Amino acid sequence: MHQLPEAGYLRLPQIIGNPKAKPPIPAVIPVSKSTWWAGVKSGRFPQPVKLGPRVTAWHVDGIRALIERLASGQEAA
Repeated sequence: MHQLPEAGYLRLPQIIGNPKAKPPIPAVIPVSKSTWWAGVKSGRFPQPVKLGPRVTAWHVDGIRALIERLASGQEAA
């Protein structure tokens, strides 16, 4: 499994990856940006937290719970 911090927040590129970054950021949840936001809107993916006017992040605990739910086959990405 990917190394996630014990606690804190993850930004979107840390979740869905960014192959153009230097060095590339591997995806924890391999979906597109539009699929991610559609999943947030529908409630399939965790709701974000606004840390500032231009900073959106997700609690790492919510991402861990999503990974466990996906791994157990309760939901398909």
